[in-house]
Amino acid sequence: MERTDIHIHFPAGAVGKDGPSAGVTIVTALISLFTGRLVSSGLAMTGEITLLGLVLPVGGIKEKILAAHRTGMKHVILPKKNEKDLSEIPSTTLADLTIHSVSCVDDVLQVAFQGGFPDLGKVRSITKL
Repeated sequence: MERTDIHIHFPAGAVGKDGPSAGVTIVTALISLFTGRLVSSGLAMTGEITLLGLVLPVGGIKEKILAAHRTGMKHVILPKKNEKDLSEIPSTTLADLTIHSVSCVDDVLQVAFQGGFPDLGKVRSITKL
């Protein structure tokens, strides 16, 4: 990976505000690809990511959590700064979900991969953009 550059192109045409919310999902998918590890099933995630690996809040949390619940997800990775939005979610929905609040990519990887990611040193070199 040291001599590999990755360029991801997202063509115009999507709803502008939808793209950043997939940041943590895209990084998780790339880490899965590069390490050969599978992402845990039953997991939904959302969050914008900075070049330094911080997870930023996003909009539409109520709709995203309700959709995750509707499709049978059991765990949701959510930006820590979006915890306040959980008050809008019906308690019966929240009772069926485990919400994992994260503030950085390291937190995401610990939740997203079964057994966590004990060797984050190698991953950090991948996520440094």
